[in-house]
Amino acid sequence: MRVLIVEDDRSMAELLQKGLEEENHVVSVARDGLEGLELTQSYQFDVLVLDWMLPRMDGIELARRIRKSGRSFPILMLTARD
Repeated sequence: MRVLIVEDDRSMAELLQKGLEEENHVVSVARDGLEGLELTQSYQFDVLVLDWMLPRMDGIELARRIRKSGRSFPILMLTARD
C-alpha cells in the first residue's frame, strides 16, 4: 500500500513512517499542506494520514481540495485538538 503522511511534527511523522514501513507499506512524507497537495497531484496514494493543523494549508482545506479534484482514497485525520 502506498501511504502519504502529511505531518509537520517531525518526530510524529518519523514514528508513523517507521511503523508503516515495518508493515511493508511504501511511505511518503510531506511537512505542510501545500507540499501534501503537490504530492497528491503528482503520485497515486492508497491512503492519506493527515494532520489537522499544518503550516501553509490546514488539513481540512487539503482534504477539501483533494476531494474537489475527484480523488477518493481514504483519509485518516489526526489532531491534537480537543
